Amino acid sequence: MTKSASPKRHLPTSPFKAPVAPVPKEFAMGDQVTHDVHGLGKVIGIEDGVAALVDFGSTRLRILSPYDKMTKL
Repeated sequence: MTKSASPKRHLPTSPFKAPVAPVPKEFAMGDQVTHDVHGLGKVIGIEDGVAALVDFGSTRLRILSPYDKMTKL
């Protein structure tokens, strides 16, 4: 049995709410961010649409897009 990679479509007659599409996160140089695992940090580098280099004080990490665990403060 194989699973389809495409999401199921929402029927207009469905009594359930349509799923909300995730908003892509954008970060810029100097943004203060928080990460679920690493804590507070500052964006010190950007690779457009690929990754963000973040300084968390004790370590610098390259966080890959889609940045599920990172939010801008």
